[in-house]
Amino acid sequence: MSIPDKSILILGCFDTKGEVFSYLRQSIIAGGESVIAINTGVFGSTEAFPVEFEADFVAEAAGDSITALRHHRDRGKAIDVMGRGAARLVSQLFADGKIKAVVGMGGGGGTYIALSAMQGLPFGLPKVCLTTLATKDLSRQIGDKDIMLIPSVVDVAGMNHILRQLVAQAAAAVCAMANVETAGSDTKPRSIAISMFGNTTACVDKCTELLAEAGFEVLAFHATGVGGKTMESLIREGCFDAVLDITTTELADDLCGGICSAGPERLTAAADMGIPQIVVPGCMDMVNFAHLDTVPQAFAGRHLYSWAPDVTLMRTDERENAILGERLAKKVSASPAPAAIVLPLRGISQVASEGGIFYHPAADAALFGAIRAHAAPHVTLLEADTHINDPVFAHLLVETLLGLMAQQETIN
Repeated sequence: MSIPDKSILILGCFDTKGEVFSYLRQSIIAGGESVIAINTGVFGSTEAFPVEFEADFVAEAAGDSITALRHHRDRGKAIDVMGRGAARLVSQLFADGKIKAVVGMGGGGGTYIALSAMQGLPFGLPKVCLTTLATKDLSRQIGDKDIMLIPSVVDVAGMNHILRQLVAQAAAAVCAMANVETAGSDTKPRSIAISMFGNTTACVDKCTELLAEAGFEVLAFHATGVGGKTMESLIREGCFDAVLDITTTELADDLCGGICSAGPERLTAAADMGIPQIVVPGCMDMVNFAHLDTVPQAFAGRHLYSWAPDVTLMRTDERENAILGERLAKKVSASPAPAAIVLPLRGISQVASEGGIFYHPAADAALFGAIRAHAAPHVTLLEADTHINDPVFAHLLVETLLGLMAQQETIN
């Protein structure tokens, strides 16, 4: 099979939506682009246009067969299999240099498959999905990927004047996105990832200012779960020269079931990629929940604070901080590159300074003690008699990070 280079990939269930995909394909070709088509429909295909990869090929990519899926008639399993198969196929096509953008369309099942297929594609490659579910919460399916959703308004089932306009717009959008020129790697500034929260904004802002003065581009990630996952993902894609992880509160949410968990892989990418990092236990004094009535009953009687009407913070205790300190130290200790942990002894968040609502010296002592006990000898451990948001602490972080980066350059 001859597959054209640098085409726009369309994928979806051609067995039930062939007419709509035919119009999408025609619109993309009219925009001057070539098309590769992947059929994820289990019960058939279309004769309206050539299909480069039929459903049997997709199922086989997931280690299954289209015959078995048709026989069992298990919709949930079929969607899972076709999603996994499409993801592997799309990733391979990208690795082979065959695609420069992806567009999918569908209802519930088709959307799940399309979003699954886009998970293996890197940041910057256009990913568009025209879907009946665009106004629902698809954060779990989208994850940390830069996927653009377009509401279909009506069901993606048979052409009509509303769908025709939206499909044409989706085609125009993906064609334009696929041809946006970005600066070459020779002009890319040296970049540093930094994590932040409302409680650490002053520190992050000062660090960003100092690093910008030193010629670095600083990209901030809000430690809301998705923010941490996105930062980790982009670190793994090689987007950064170093990491200044000031706000590691997502580890506390992962431990206690808060709404800002970034999962167990948080704080592993920099070590895996071998790039310099500084880690601060910023905002590890808090676990995030939504409205007050959403705090689990298991935490009844705990110290709670309403940061906003829809944000309730729970103060971590000594037991939790001992666990968190150990986890943080061990994750950083896994790094083969220069790494440092820096402790602000007078408070790890805006609300944790002396007299603050989360001031709890014993809990902080448990956190710091565990970090000291479990940090490997090759990890630089610095302790500053300042609050996390004091300007002097930001200066210390930046000076230390620049030193680590210089050390890495001598190693390389």
